[in-house]
Amino acid sequence: MTKKTSAPSRKIYAIDELKITPENKCSFCKGSLCCMYITQKVETPRSKHDFEHLLWQISHENIQVYKDDDGWYLLVNNRCQHLQGDGRCGIYDQRPSICRDHDNDFCEYDSPAEEGFELYFRDYQELLRYCRKRFKSWDTGRK
Repeated sequence: MTKKTSAPSRKIYAIDELKITPENKCSFCKGSLCCMYITQKVETPRSKHDFEHLLWQISHENIQVYKDDDGWYLLVNNRCQHLQGDGRCGIYDQRPSICRDHDNDFCEYDSPAEEGFELYFRDYQELLRYCRKRFKSWDTGRK
């Protein structure tokens, strides 16, 4: 008779049991969120002309506009060309200093960036509605 042996037992940890730290957090992030966009600060729009310029910018693909505590920004949804299929950086050792300096203590893994936006415009129509509310005479004199 042969004695059956069982495989050594392995303990499976739920993510809730793991301590997520800045050093390992990126490995839990699904979709490499911080590498899927860039932001560009813009001057605070004040005039109709300034908002016309923002409308032109948001008319382009993958562009959104938001305002947070630090000011107004263009949000360019465009994946980093160095991001590999497994979510890792293809130029990690030579990555730009802005990537090296990125602080993930609190990032999109913790909560969506949109939660910190005071204003958020996903497209031309949303920004246009805002412009019409802000400037009661928005459509006056326009063709």
